[in-house]
Amino acid sequence: MDYEVVIGLEVHVHLFTKSKAFCGCSTDFGKSPNSSTCPVCLGLPGSLPVLNKKALELAIKTALALNCKISDFIKFDRKNYFYPDLPKNFQISQYDLPLSGGGFLDIEVDGHKRHIGITRVHLEEDAGKLIHKENYSLVDYNRCGIALLEIVSEPQINSPLEAYEYLISLKSILKYLGVSDCDMEKGSLRCDANISMRRVNETSLGKKTELKNMNSFKAVRAALEFEANRQTEILQQKGSLVQETRLWNDEKQITTPMRSKEEAHDYRYFPEPDLPYFSIDKETIEGLGEEIPELPRERKARFIGDFGLSDYDADVLVADKNLADYFEECLKYSNRPKDIANWITGPVLSELSNRKIGISNLNLKVAWLIEIIDSVAKGRLNNLMAKDLLTQVIDTRKEPQAIIKEKGLLQVSDTESLGSFIEEAVKENPSAVRDYLSGKINAIMFLVGQVQKKCKGKANPKIVRQLLEERLSKDIT
Repeated sequence: MDYEVVIGLEVHVHLFTKSKAFCGCSTDFGKSPNSSTCPVCLGLPGSLPVLNKKALELAIKTALALNCKISDFIKFDRKNYFYPDLPKNFQISQYDLPLSGGGFLDIEVDGHKRHIGITRVHLEEDAGKLIHKENYSLVDYNRCGIALLEIVSEPQINSPLEAYEYLISLKSILKYLGVSDCDMEKGSLRCDANISMRRVNETSLGKKTELKNMNSFKAVRAALEFEANRQTEILQQKGSLVQETRLWNDEKQITTPMRSKEEAHDYRYFPEPDLPYFSIDKETIEGLGEEIPELPRERKARFIGDFGLSDYDADVLVADKNLADYFEECLKYSNRPKDIANWITGPVLSELSNRKIGISNLNLKVAWLIEIIDSVAKGRLNNLMAKDLLTQVIDTRKEPQAIIKEKGLLQVSDTESLGSFIEEAVKENPSAVRDYLSGKINAIMFLVGQVQKKCKGKANPKIVRQLLEERLSKDIT
């Protein structure tokens, strides 16, 4: 291709605070419309904002985790625009003296590492929410004034897949820090994307399109893929691109125009007169830095180095902090890290997906999972039986041993019980026996399956195969 993609991302994150950025109103989600408001967040005359200390601390921790430098001098600004969900007709944000900047986030795509610059991480307040009906719109100001962190990347992302991996990595870091629940369905994490095309080996940026209305990371990736193809096709046909904002239509999987650059707002930034300029002392910054936990990249390296996990298993585990915590809790009960990882990334994740819940809501005690894993390792259960037991344990919340006794799930391993079934399988399947005796070694697996049918899936496959090999060796001699 003659052109390459250039992408920059703007991510907005609700911070985990009990009150809003500049007032004492609750941030609880789902309260009745306009019940969490006050003169400050509604911008009534005479009201004065006061910066939420917790929001500032969470913002600093995030900035440090993203390798940003905390600014020596910080101020807030008024970003002026007129919209029904903004009762003050301005948003308290940061413009030329933001909280931090100059950071980076390293990602890995198809085995290649990419170093993505972070332009700035700054604090601001959120707007309200418009609810559109058929012939009118309603506005809920509960969200208005919630502490919002804006994380702006450099235009250094060169594919929709890189953008997707950047967002996945960023969300994981935010979750590890505990600064936000990052729930996109609640609007706690939102993303706008800027995309442009330029000729390969050029350094100047082309005309950009801003993409909005994307409610998942998969939607961000799909919207960028569509837009990259649309812009490339226009350029290859010698057409001209328009700098504009476009909306993603998830149902039709296309972008549509929203407004052109000429219609864009002039925000007329000026310093917020009711909040003083300030700086943060070195001791405070260092103290918050010490509170930053082990982050996903470091945890992945430790899982691979200390426990011998594969790159894939470590990736899956550390992507979800709660899942990684659960894995480490399991290790307190058993020294089988690879078996535990296989079970968590396999059957346990399957249960989570089917139930559409997280590990913290699964009600699967660590000791119960270890008991199931140990039963397989000791030959008391085969994998199929163990997976069925896992489902029953989760459904009933009963201990594995209680269900094993109740359902009679123990694997049949004694040679005396299996002997008759093996003899029947050999007599009933002469063609499979001939195939095995003629050198087709895999034919024995068919016979193992026949024995399993007779034992209703309870036979120990290793012992069955061993007994079959012994039985058939007599025919060879």
